[in-house]
Amino acid sequence: MPMTFTPDCTACPRLAAFLEAGRASHPGYYCKPVPPFGDDRPKLLIVGLAPGFHGANRSGRPFTGDHAGILLYETLHDFGYADRPTSISADDGLSLTGCRITNAVKCVPPENKPETAEIKRCNAYLKVELAELPAGAAVLALGQIAHKAVLMALGLKEKAYPFAHAARHLLPLPPGEGANLRLYDSYHCSRYNTQTRRLTPEMFRAVFRHIQEGN
Repeated sequence: MPMTFTPDCTACPRLAAFLEAGRASHPGYYCKPVPPFGDDRPKLLIVGLAPGFHGANRSGRPFTGDHAGILLYETLHDFGYADRPTSISADDGLSLTGCRITNAVKCVPPENKPETAEIKRCNAYLKVELAELPAGAAVLALGQIAHKAVLMALGLKEKAYPFAHAARHLLPLPPGEGANLRLYDSYHCSRYNTQTRRLTPEMFRAVFRHIQEGN
């Protein structure tokens, strides 16, 4: 049976306990499973890893409140998906058009490292999100874990679609579910990757250009 996202999910005991401890130590934080954010019928679904403790776990919006969202929202604004270049809080009025942001794991994991069982359990939510995409939509996976999660949700083998920055994959969908799904890969826009220049703004924007051009 399809699983629709709920912010009350406690399916992963380790993550639920970590959130409970977070609420106790940081009473003003959101500290619940973080819902997707953006257009209900997106042309582009962006899949990240998981909420950061002092970022989305604090604000309640993906990639909001920590360094990881800086380059993402600037780029979304540059390409017409966001009506402003910064995401400050869940109630700041920011709007996305044609784009939706989610995570492979909806709860913040200790040390930002979800366990395999947690990724698999949360994958049921991502499977629904992918199934609800309109025809012709694209998916952008930020990092290898997000890439693997998308393939898992579609029942595809990783070895047939290896992760690489700026890679593009045509993913087959079950008969009757429309045309192939376009999956694009990028290094995650984390503080480490951007500050070490493993991922530069130019590299990131090039991926978005390919997405909009359908290349």
